[in-house]
Amino acid sequence: MSMLERGGNAFDAACTMGFVLQVVEPHLNGPLGDLVALIHPTGEPAPTVLCGQGTAPAGATIDHYRSTGLTLIPGSGLLATVIPGAFDAWLLMLRDHGTLPLRVVLEPAIHYARHGHPMLARTARTIADLAEFFHSEWPSSYATWLPGGQAPEPDALLRNPALADTWEKLLTEAECETGRVAQINAARRAVSQGFIAGSIDRYLRDACVMDATGQRRKGVLSGEDMAGWQARYEPALSTGHDGWTVWKAGPWTQGPMLLQSLDILSGTGIAAMDSTSADFVHTVTETLKLGFADREAYYGDPDFSQIPLQVLLSDPYARTRSALIEPTASLDQRPGAIAGYEAWATAAVTRAKGSSKAMARPEHPSEKRGDTVHLDVIDQWGNMVSATPSGGWLMSSPIVPGLGMALNSRAQMFWLSPGLPGSLMPGARPRTTLTPSMARDPDGTQLAFGTPGGDQQDQWQLIFLLRLIHGGMTLQQAMDAPMFHTAHATASFYPRPAEPGHLIVEPSFSEAVITDLQARGHRLERAEPWSLGRLTAASRSATGLLRAAATPRQMQAYAIGR
Repeated sequence: MSMLERGGNAFDAACTMGFVLQVVEPHLNGPLGDLVALIHPTGEPAPTVLCGQGTAPAGATIDHYRSTGLTLIPGSGLLATVIPGAFDAWLLMLRDHGTLPLRVVLEPAIHYARHGHPMLARTARTIADLAEFFHSEWPSSYATWLPGGQAPEPDALLRNPALADTWEKLLTEAECETGRVAQINAARRAVSQGFIAGSIDRYLRDACVMDATGQRRKGVLSGEDMAGWQARYEPALSTGHDGWTVWKAGPWTQGPMLLQSLDILSGTGIAAMDSTSADFVHTVTETLKLGFADREAYYGDPDFSQIPLQVLLSDPYARTRSALIEPTASLDQRPGAIAGYEAWATAAVTRAKGSSKAMARPEHPSEKRGDTVHLDVIDQWGNMVSATPSGGWLMSSPIVPGLGMALNSRAQMFWLSPGLPGSLMPGARPRTTLTPSMARDPDGTQLAFGTPGGDQQDQWQLIFLLRLIHGGMTLQQAMDAPMFHTAHATASFYPRPAEPGHLIVEPSFSEAVITDLQARGHRLERAEPWSLGRLTAASRSATGLLRAAATPRQMQAYAIGR
């Protein structure tokens, strides 16, 4: 809000939020993580995708990873790392669409890193649980997160002076240039080719650290990899549903799954269903299972694989998928039949059968998976941002000495089998879970929305959107209503488990609804109260009226405006 009140726009505000979140929620995102965003400058006909998803390094080959004894890429450690993308993407947005100087945008993050911020209870618990592992295996992380050998208490101030020093040095170098754009470009070079890339390169030459498999391995990321990559813009994908238009990023994210789900649901009578009823929960869950099956079979980086998007997002294909929804819960993985892609579908089904065995595997100390953050901003001029940063978690990789930041672990979403759209390939993007959204109501209202939550992101977003479109709910009502999701599909995160037929619901659903769902064959799990869904949203009507909402769940999301 302070950026907006200084005269900055939505893009300035989003960048500031992004950098501060890296400091205050280090278990959810970091500077060397990933970013996917939708941006909609005022006056443009449609949003644009900002891709801050880094690619696999040149040395990241299936043969090399298998030679280290891996059959799955672990969820932590150095081989889980792709080229860091978040910082370059934020600065590309700031350069091309923001108005404020880089120093103004970075200063709040520097302040909290230097002087401290109250530690969230969940973050404090995570650090405490990892204290012994950090001490014995990742000493740079131990020094950062347990200063003086003491785990931080909830609400105690935690500082990261090394990160503050890194940003100050970056600003000093950038400000040797004249002009806002030149300074931002210089800062991008400092990360991709300068002292930050150099520190990462030197560290990775010798580092051999413990990962989630319990083995020590060296990484393959190099300074040369970082110098050869930049964030970029892409067209957004879209579909229509009951007069609405919804936009998502491409098949290198899970975003098209939400579009597919809307198309499938158009043939189910969803508009007439009470959005807290068993019929609604069952129909949406069965639709999501079909969308997930296609995600696992057909999604990947379209720069490297011919993704059949024209088929997946076509009305005839949606009708064939809708016809598969039955009165009882499906326990099968059922990707659609697409001519010429039979091998991909077969591989996805085979993987899913093997993935259910991962549930019984004991967890390694470094396997504590992080999560994600999400933000939505609309300014007085109508500029819009929906951004989902993640990765670079404090538990994903050791702190790079001297930088105060950890590398990402997004490579765990690749498969170590060749010939598939999700196969590990140098230069390819992992099929990420990050999936921000934008939509337009028939009355012209523009909406930016999203959520953290890994594989749950497009599930919760779909439920929220359906409640807006068909349920007549406000933004806040659609978030506050009972939530649910399924873990039926193969998970995106190591060790890639699957739970066929799984459905978890909040206890705010009536007992009659829960009993009905069990009778339909769903393998039901009752969630803790107010524990599912972490949505935020902001909208702007055709007359300029701004609205926003944030979930009360976990007490970490806020909607503010003036």
